[in-house]
Amino acid sequence: MIFKSSTKAVPEASSVPRHVAIIMDGNGRWATRRMLPRVAGHVKGVDAVREIVEACVDRGIGYLTLFAFSSENWRRPEEEVSLLMRLFVTALEREVAKMHANDICLKVVGDLSRFDAKLREMIANAERRTANNTRLTLTVCANYGGRWDIMQASSKMVAAHPGVTEFTEEMLAEHLAMAYAPEPDLFIRTGGEERISNFLLWQLAYSELYFTDTFWPDFSPASLDQAIVSYQSRERRFGRTGDQVAGKK
Repeated sequence: MIFKSSTKAVPEASSVPRHVAIIMDGNGRWATRRMLPRVAGHVKGVDAVREIVEACVDRGIGYLTLFAFSSENWRRPEEEVSLLMRLFVTALEREVAKMHANDICLKVVGDLSRFDAKLREMIANAERRTANNTRLTLTVCANYGGRWDIMQASSKMVAAHPGVTEFTEEMLAEHLAMAYAPEPDLFIRTGGEERISNFLLWQLAYSELYFTDTFWPDFSPASLDQAIVSYQSRERRFGRTGDQVAGKK
């Protein structure tokens, strides 16, 4: 299924966001403030992922997208990058069976060509195993960048329509890495930074943005509820007037 862009159609609004996207920021600073190595923050961050996945299932959220590793994160120290890769492997080994048992569909999007063969095989196996699950679609963005996504979609679009010189949003959208999901209703960034950092550039056009100083390892189901309360206080107009949203005109 291809979902329509929010610049072309008005999505159905609901009190619970259908799709939540999160930049999980602050693992390293969480550890540093406790005089721990940065690895401790990343390990603790995996525990937070588990809690938030369960919380999304409990709250009826259909799609959860997590920015785990950006295309820019390769600039980090080699030791830290290697650790993150090992954590990814460990998480897949430990969590996929639980996801499958809980009817969670796992998808990993991004340029996976830079990962080693073992990790790519594990990702493919996990996606196949959980492909038919419907309770929650959990997307992990790994070696992902919003600009990369638009460029790869553009290349596929041009290849799919040889000789065409005028294109539409719909023609591009079907080739985006997350064409299977509605655009995020709610975007959350933890850790105190207030930017989207090349994450889902196309898809966040009309998302409600929520920033919190809470570091990701401390982001709890209660923190998620606070973000949802903030989301519920917003008037989602999608270019319309407030009267139109209220049904007065």
